[in-house]
Amino acid sequence: MPATDYQGSSTPLNIIGHSLLSMKRDQVHAMESPNDGSASHDFELGSFQRQVADRFHNLASVPPDELLSLPWVRKLLDVFLCCQEEFRLILFNNKAQVIKPPMDRLIAEYYERTVKALDVCNAIRDGIEQIKQWQKLLEIVLCALGDNNGIPNNNCCQRALGEGQFRRAKKALIDLAIGMLDEKDSGQALSHRNRSFGRNNNSTSHSKDHHHRPLGHFRSLSWSVSRSWSAARQLLAIGNNLAVPRGSDVVATNGLVIPVYTMGCVLLFVMWALVAAIPCQDRGLEVHFYVPRHFSWAAPLLSLHERILEESKKRDRKNACALLREIYQMEKCTRLLGELTDTVQFPLCEEKEMEVRQRVKELGQVFDAMKEGLEPLEKQVREVFHRIVRSRTEGLGSLGRGNNTE
Repeated sequence: MPATDYQGSSTPLNIIGHSLLSMKRDQVHAMESPNDGSASHDFELGSFQRQVADRFHNLASVPPDELLSLPWVRKLLDVFLCCQEEFRLILFNNKAQVIKPPMDRLIAEYYERTVKALDVCNAIRDGIEQIKQWQKLLEIVLCALGDNNGIPNNNCCQRALGEGQFRRAKKALIDLAIGMLDEKDSGQALSHRNRSFGRNNNSTSHSKDHHHRPLGHFRSLSWSVSRSWSAARQLLAIGNNLAVPRGSDVVATNGLVIPVYTMGCVLLFVMWALVAAIPCQDRGLEVHFYVPRHFSWAAPLLSLHERILEESKKRDRKNACALLREIYQMEKCTRLLGELTDTVQFPLCEEKEMEVRQRVKELGQVFDAMKEGLEPLEKQVREVFHRIVRSRTEGLGSLGRGNNTE
């Protein structure tokens, strides 16, 4: 069944009906007299919903040629970090309620999802490292055929295009084409070693092996997760039992179950979008999003989900190793340049040389975009990793202290 089946799931929609926040206010009002604290609490929860909605509306407003670009992915991670911080403040402001059932269980379940997201962050970091390896091959091509193209080493400037330069460029283009093969089209898999944002092992046991082997697909350089690890299965685990809050839970938690559910959906979508955009071990986008549309943030989130799925189904993207816009541009530019270099004859005629230089110029623009965006993206992924760890440690500490006082 397609992932868009969320629109046909009638059971939770019919049960819930109206806004869960409205239900909470109506039912709690019958049991409590209104006071400033209750109004402030409702405002805090409502404000969180509005801010999540505004941020996803902003993400969804981009034109097709900006979706899944490096700047867009960085903006997506900014949205997650902002939502995570606001969620943390809600929990901090309601510590007395958080340590009581059923909130203690719901929060523990959320933190369990975030633990699974840490592996995704590590795998994404490995994917970024793989793109950097491709970037080095781009640099070889640009040095061989280009006119500096913004590459720092001025010695790379080429005053003439000869057979030697073309041989060097063609070899790099072939290595790059092999490196960009999707996992299902490549049988290579090198040994891995454990490395994460939290621990950097400087093992050199495989350095000689890596030095002499050509760049394979991403698993060659995937060191943070085991060879049996699957991004697709990890996403399914993050979304497992992510259920729409029941009315009884809304009342029992004084509405706090709603931001927990919201943050769970945000976490799942962000991890899913990262796996879609960045080369990742055993990629898979078969994650169903069942979100009632009366949530103010549901429409933009589901719209983005639909657009990314449609992008993955396009004829020229089906077998792509990732959907990042810059990877698509790199693949397209290198393919056209490779076809061109296969047809050149020496000595080069002026028309053919101009055509080659134009293709190299386009490739240089892709190189510059990657050079500008990859490092900041890697830092953001690292920040997401550490923010999740800190938030979980802080939250579980509060739960532990609450249990000890009972």
